[in-house]
Amino acid sequence: MPNHFNIPFKKTYSCPIPIATRDYIRNHTEDHPDAYIRDINQWKALRDIGTGGVLHADRINFALNYHAQLVFILAKLPPDIDLEFSYAHAFASSPSSLPVTLRSIAFERASVLFNIAALYSQLAASEDRSSQDGLKRASAYYQNAAGVLAFLSESALPKLGPFTDPENTPSDLTEDFVKSLEWLMLAQAQECVWQRAVADHYKNSLIAKLAAKVSSLYNTSLVSIRLAAADTRDSLPPNWIPHLETKYYHFNAASQYRKGIDELEASRYGDEIQRLMIAEADAKKAFNIAKRAGVAQAVISDVKVHSHLAPYLVAVFDISFQSLLDVVQKNLSRAERDNDLIYHENVPAPSSIPAIQEVSMVQSIIPPGLRDPKSVIGDDSIIFGEMLGWGAREAINIYNDNKGNLFQEKIVEPAQNFNDEADEILQSLNLPSSLEALERPIGLPPSLLRKAEEIRLEQGPTKIDVYLDNVQRLSRHVLGILDEAMDILDSEASEDEAVRRETPMNRPPSHEANQELVIKQQRYRTILTQAAESDELVRRKWEEWEDQISELTRDKDELEALVPSSTVSMTGKAVSTSQTQIHARTLRGLLESLDDIRRTRDDLVIRARRRVENDDIRPKVLAAAGNLKHGIEMSAVMFEDVSDNELAKYDKFIQGLTEGRKKQEEIISSIKSTNDVFIQSRKQDPAAKDREQALQFLDLAYSHYREIIRNLDEGLKFYNDMAGILTNFKEACKIWSSARSREARLLHRNMASLSIHDNASDESHEVPVSITSPPRTDTQKMTAGIPTMSSADWEAQELAPPPTKRTEKTTKHR
Repeated sequence: MPNHFNIPFKKTYSCPIPIATRDYIRNHTEDHPDAYIRDINQWKALRDIGTGGVLHADRINFALNYHAQLVFILAKLPPDIDLEFSYAHAFASSPSSLPVTLRSIAFERASVLFNIAALYSQLAASEDRSSQDGLKRASAYYQNAAGVLAFLSESALPKLGPFTDPENTPSDLTEDFVKSLEWLMLAQAQECVWQRAVADHYKNSLIAKLAAKVSSLYNTSLVSIRLAAADTRDSLPPNWIPHLETKYYHFNAASQYRKGIDELEASRYGDEIQRLMIAEADAKKAFNIAKRAGVAQAVISDVKVHSHLAPYLVAVFDISFQSLLDVVQKNLSRAERDNDLIYHENVPAPSSIPAIQEVSMVQSIIPPGLRDPKSVIGDDSIIFGEMLGWGAREAINIYNDNKGNLFQEKIVEPAQNFNDEADEILQSLNLPSSLEALERPIGLPPSLLRKAEEIRLEQGPTKIDVYLDNVQRLSRHVLGILDEAMDILDSEASEDEAVRRETPMNRPPSHEANQELVIKQQRYRTILTQAAESDELVRRKWEEWEDQISELTRDKDELEALVPSSTVSMTGKAVSTSQTQIHARTLRGLLESLDDIRRTRDDLVIRARRRVENDDIRPKVLAAAGNLKHGIEMSAVMFEDVSDNELAKYDKFIQGLTEGRKKQEEIISSIKSTNDVFIQSRKQDPAAKDREQALQFLDLAYSHYREIIRNLDEGLKFYNDMAGILTNFKEACKIWSSARSREARLLHRNMASLSIHDNASDESHEVPVSITSPPRTDTQKMTAGIPTMSSADWEAQELAPPPTKRTEKTTKHR
């Protein structure tokens, strides 16, 4: 076995790139999938050759090319396009070990980087380190491996998590694990430098410094892996950590031994003795750990070989060396004897001798193609280069949502509220009915005639009846969808109980596993109950005002007969004091000013709506995306400044509403005070009062008509939206239930298979039969194929990577 470790490849499996990519482009972009056939095929072809698994230097360029394309792909597509990537653990105990399967292009990229580092490390380990050139190449490869791991840690790992399923988490792609491998690669690169220095007979002081750095790097790798989670440490081969410990003590001993020779040459005899004592202790520790833990024989030989020429001189000259311990002990005996007889120097304490200054000759060298992915693609076209990046698309969608919300919440709704406030106040003041009763003592006011004509043309009562029926029908429909979804869960629960009676299963029962779905349906049911209560309020309001609203559908003569005339003089002119007329003219002027504010407000809303309809932020987002670094993974947050600047153009509309409301409040205050004196001047005319009340009642009926229509429009929109939401929820329940059923059938087959093996074992008495344990059925693992309840991307299609279906997102089962 070699005295260096290399990193094994992460084994991968095929994945349906064409199917998932086409579905995503079709469902989430404005483009047609056929426009990207070449890109999709190129992605698939690059993956076949760029994911590692072959030890050859030429594969480096293929892998770097594929990684570069993944960087550009992630700039165009989100990490999760419902495409599953499966990779086995790099240190999987057996080829049949379950892979980790995640719906994440970021996981694919991280795994590709890991395999690039593994390729560099294996190339280094395959070099002939008995030659100077071999040592140079090995050291360079190790430093490249360390650089790739450093790049993986800083660039790819932060974009992987968080992981919701501990049993479907790539433990070999965690920070502590990757950093430990990086330090190990640097330690082995530094060891190659040390070997060259020994072979070239460098000074003992320099060799000691180089060896001290080797020891330090091995120790840093050791500390890092010990900081990793227990399952991460357990995934390593059993001799991995002892190997690092052995190397740490070995090179510390080598460093102290070489420094001891330097102390002897400088006539520091006491320091020499102390360093030899430390070297002896560390060499013993290294040898004992190596023998006890089954460390590779080559490493043990390193500890035993004197002068630490290690494999180099042994391979080249076939020289037999004394044990390092023997050499150290003999030198220590000689040094102590000479000091006792000749030098008589005091031997300092270990803490008082100067620490050996470490000299590092290696570093993590990141291949240029990782920092600059465009440089490795060359003349090849960038995959999805013509597609708008998903971050930019998301920014456009977010802007459109924010724009719509701003228009509705900051412009439309406030404008409607301001109008409603004015109408309520005027109705409470019996305006303009009281004024119109005075101005037109006989006949109907033109405003009332216009309102009646509007209701007649719309066939108001019939329209409301149709709306009410439609709302009730949609209400029953969406409730039926929710009930169907629960029927699916109930059916799965019955199936689960039936299977449990036949086959013991170590998985949660349905009533526990489907809690998230049940809670979600309860929330939906509560919303529908509240909506039904609102529907009933609207229906009662209609029943209360149906007769009055129906009166407004009469023709002009019939309406005039319903409204009494006010007091009329013998000459045919209304009895009215001059003071009343003055107040009436003032009131009419104020009401006209209020109408002007309303018209200005309505015009402002119309202009804002026109702006919203014509507002397209796409060109500005594209321009901003063009200014970003090419190939950078875009996110919507990068375009927040563009969005904020574009939304700022609606501030003038909001400001206009605010100013209009302020003027409205001033006018309404004047209307109230003027109306008070107007009423006081008309108390002696009871006929006019009756006419005012009749006109006000009809005007109020019209206001309730508009309110009922508005409520019913909102109800229809609400139920149509809920129908879509609940249809998706029903589909989610169906997918979840199907996955549970498949899982139950799989468990049943596994148990049946195990029973057959047990019977065969009982019948066999000559050869013991090894029984393969069935797959674990704990809560976390047996969630195969089931997305999380919170996922917004439930899909009917499921893809099963070999050897066993696993998914990134897990959930509890019913």
